[in-house]
Amino acid sequence: MSEPRAVHDFHPGGLPAALEFLKRARWELREPWFVRVWPDRYQLFDVNKDYFEVRGVGYPDADVAALLRMVNAAFDPETIGDPTDAEYKEFFTGRRFPWAHDRAM
Repeated sequence: MSEPRAVHDFHPGGLPAALEFLKRARWELREPWFVRVWPDRYQLFDVNKDYFEVRGVGYPDADVAALLRMVNAAFDPETIGDPTDAEYKEFFTGRRFPWAHDRAM
């Protein structure tokens, strides 16, 4: 695997800084494609497999849900912190809604 394009070190209470970092990532990457969440890091990949990494936060942490919502990842907030036998958990991004889904017809 290649090196990340940029890295952010997450510290407890540093959720706003991590969200700002992801805003930058969304503009510098091509279309975000998927997220890999390890026990100790979060990686956001685009369609070219370039990625940004947030170190120090993983699926056991409560703050990872906000980071996943930032990129519209399809995940279950109830089970995100559950342990897994795999190395990481992977979620597709860009959850979309149909046009006018919020309008009463």
